[in-house]
Amino acid sequence: MEKTELIARIDSALNDVRPHLAVDGGNVEVVDVTDDKIVKIKWLGNCQNCNMSIMTMRAGIEQAIRVKVPEITGVEAVNGIVL
Repeated sequence: MEKTELIARIDSALNDVRPHLAVDGGNVEVVDVTDDKIVKIKWLGNCQNCNMSIMTMRAGIEQAIRVKVPEITGVEAVNGIVL
């Protein structure tokens, strides 16, 4: 599968989560997918500095992606709060 098609499928999966992020003035965008199938995302808006972004990543973003794109092995943020 081509990387562009994979990113399009991931982006489609994120559309399920985006309305919840938008309520708080945030969003997320796909930056890249590595060769070992790790999705790199970028937090946008209020999500960049949100203390709940780690929980949102695991319970929302990663779950939504893995349900629709099961070949993904992980999700990592390239920005935002790092714990």
